[in-house]
Amino acid sequence: MLKRFYNNRFSIIFAIVTILSIWYWDGVLSIKNDDGVMQAAALYYQPRNTVDVVMMGSSHVHYAIDTGKLWDDYGMAAYDYSAAEQPLWITYHYLKEVCKTQKPKLVVLDVYSPALQKDDYQYKWMLPNALGMRFSLNKMQMFKVSVEKEHFSEYFPSFAVYHGRLHGLTKDDFTYPIRKFTYLRNFKGFKPMTKVTPQPRPQITQKSSGGLTEKSELYLRKIIDYTKQNGIELHMIVTPYVITDEQELVFNRLKEIAQENGIGFTNANHDYDAIGLDFEKDFMDESHLNYYGAEKFTEYLGKEITSRFDLPDHRGEKRYKSWDANSREIKNSINAG
Repeated sequence: MLKRFYNNRFSIIFAIVTILSIWYWDGVLSIKNDDGVMQAAALYYQPRNTVDVVMMGSSHVHYAIDTGKLWDDYGMAAYDYSAAEQPLWITYHYLKEVCKTQKPKLVVLDVYSPALQKDDYQYKWMLPNALGMRFSLNKMQMFKVSVEKEHFSEYFPSFAVYHGRLHGLTKDDFTYPIRKFTYLRNFKGFKPMTKVTPQPRPQITQKSSGGLTEKSELYLRKIIDYTKQNGIELHMIVTPYVITDEQELVFNRLKEIAQENGIGFTNANHDYDAIGLDFEKDFMDESHLNYYGAEKFTEYLGKEITSRFDLPDHRGEKRYKSWDANSREIKNSINAG
């Protein structure tokens, strides 16, 4: 045995060096976008079966829901598993992906995207929605319903997408493979932003319902069925933003579907005063809350969730120490400016 190893030592060393090189350069060159890529990538580094609440949907989730605050206030093991303008057919496959390694008790589903985008194939933010998910049959099925055949090579395989990054690499890119495990284990998806952009306060007058596309409704019902079949509670939300009556039309239809299925529906755009939002200070842009608005909305959402669902308090438990780290890192990033 030792003689065989000795005779093949150079081949074995070459194979090991090759594998390590591919691992390292894949990490260096990978796109580290935190509007979906890192939210999806970090999921695989969460301790198995520790995530109790999965926040899913568009970028409204990871800008508006502070996982650190939910942990500090309730010991809630929450994770923002979201991506920019994510359509419901991608959310459906994200839901199947999270259930490979976690047994969530509750899915909080942001339904902003079906009110914004009506196309059956949405390419503008496809990369952040796709790159963080590992290769699997589920990912291929997601591509099948999200990307037309002529565009497939633009998104798969992943290394074909980011091979041109050599000229834009930074010091952080080169150290990323070394610090990746700790960084992704502690990251829970939330993206705190301190930029302040005053916004007009919307006046909602829409009372009718409609405008939901056939494809969006199909995948919403798939999500509802999947959560029921797997014993997962589901709650739908709309986070605060500068809403239009055209979008409210769709939210009213989504609320009807939720009610038909005995699912809670919270449109926070009807609760600006209860949340305590200041439209001069609490928004990053017309579509997203900044950190200050997110703290107010997270407090509001935390009370809503805990009043409806019985969730465990994991503070002090060894397996959940990465949530302590997540809370500290969020506060440190804000204090550092």
